[in-house]
Amino acid sequence: MKRISQREIANILNVNVSTVSRALRGLDGVSSELRQKILSLAKEQGYRPNPFAVSLRYDTTRTIGIVVPDVSFNHYAHIVKRIESEARKEGYMCIITDSDDKFETEKNCLDLLVNMHVEGIIICVSQETTDFSHIQHLRKVHVPVVLFDRDADVDISSVIINDADTARQVTENLIDSGAKRIAFLGGPNKMKQTSERKHGYLEVLRERNIPIRKELVKCNYISYNSGLTDTLELLSLPQPPDAIIATHGLLVTSAMRAIESRGLRIPDDIQIVGYMSDWVSEVASPRVSFVEQNQKEIGVKAFKLLFDQLNGDTCVQHVIVKARLETRESTK
Repeated sequence: MKRISQREIANILNVNVSTVSRALRGLDGVSSELRQKILSLAKEQGYRPNPFAVSLRYDTTRTIGIVVPDVSFNHYAHIVKRIESEARKEGYMCIITDSDDKFETEKNCLDLLVNMHVEGIIICVSQETTDFSHIQHLRKVHVPVVLFDRDADVDISSVIINDADTARQVTENLIDSGAKRIAFLGGPNKMKQTSERKHGYLEVLRERNIPIRKELVKCNYISYNSGLTDTLELLSLPQPPDAIIATHGLLVTSAMRAIESRGLRIPDDIQIVGYMSDWVSEVASPRVSFVEQNQKEIGVKAFKLLFDQLNGDTCVQHVIVKARLETRESTK
């Protein structure tokens, strides 16, 4: 059944809509008898105030928008869960949209959220995004915005992990465990996240006087199929890698599938470390050594930056959440 409106209550009782509104909000100017009739009818008919009508009246929606590359992916789901929890504490609702890791869809998501009058937006940009003008435009029209997980060289607040440092930790750990031919499996080079992690990896190779082999560096589209193809190519080299650093959960799972298909053993024949969620690491066989990215803190910090902007803070802040390597069974 359709919910009854204030106008319908007014028509039934033959009074003005403004009288119904005042009675429902507990304001003066309505007799006790009429107020009781209005409240009784509203309760009987299941009346609920329309938050969107209220928001338009007072020019505040108490909603924020969130854009993620893949809402079903565990890493983003954990971060969104924390953002939503923090937002609820401050009386905000969240509208979550999925860009499918595509640039055009990302722009459509932002248009949708702006048209819905959200008060601010938290976004993890797609791997296809190289032009950030659509995001910078948000600030020009006074819509607070915060980037998370994937940063960009733009004047917009962000929350990321220490990408280069964690890649250094992983590479040093693999070398110390005996690896000599370490492959790097990443996303597109144009992604700042990929370039930062690759920088940390290459920096350690130079410091340890280990030759940099271009054929061991695979930076392509982040997808299961791409990771599978790239790993099979790596394993087909005359001198295949004895370790792999995979910078995304999809690349980890596809790399492990490729290794299994070649009859190789992890970590005896080849070691692997991934950027992934802890519980995914635990259910894998063998359990995967991974970079613990602290999704909860990323979510908390991202909302805090947005909330500060909603309350008038105009400073651009770049927050780095410390991540660390957790070793499991996939490394020696």
